[in-house]
Amino acid sequence: MLIAFHKPYGVLSQFTPDGSPNRTLAEFGFPKRVYPLGRLDADSEGLLLLSDEAGLNTRLLDPEKGEGHPRTYWAQVERVPGAEALAKLAKGGIEIQGYRARPCRAWLLDPQPEVVPRDPPIRFRKNVPDSWIGLELIEGKNRQVRRMTAAVGHPTLRLLRVAVGTFPLGTLAAGKWVEVSAGDRKRLGL
Repeated sequence: MLIAFHKPYGVLSQFTPDGSPNRTLAEFGFPKRVYPLGRLDADSEGLLLLSDEAGLNTRLLDPEKGEGHPRTYWAQVERVPGAEALAKLAKGGIEIQGYRARPCRAWLLDPQPEVVPRDPPIRFRKNVPDSWIGLELIEGKNRQVRRMTAAVGHPTLRLLRVAVGTFPLGTLAAGKWVEVSAGDRKRLGL
């Protein structure tokens, strides 16, 4: 079984509490024995896949095995990144806690997407504009996108994973989940 879930802000990518005030996956009524494939930080939102199939996590997400599917993110960042900042993101090599990020795709979303407001809302700064960029990575280190955008001078205000491989988040509402169809599994190569 493969499940697509739109993880809301403030929810941990685990079923057991960690002592923080954050909610867990346990409250969303998932079938027994499913576990998250990969993670999203509590303050990140978007597509989280869950499964009860052994080995699926490695096949879907591990770039070291040569089978990692790209993950696409929309990051709302401070200011509007220019071509130079986007090129630095795409080139890779940004150091993240002793690790150098792999090359990725990075682009300014044009037109800027209309995204349902988050609760709580992001901080608003009257004199500092914000913009949405797209990033496609084949790896997922702890807080990687946030650290990468900060390293090029554009801190992330909001982060939304919108696709894993060819499977999009689409219009799935925050806090809702669906079982992935056989056709979509085939498109993912699963």
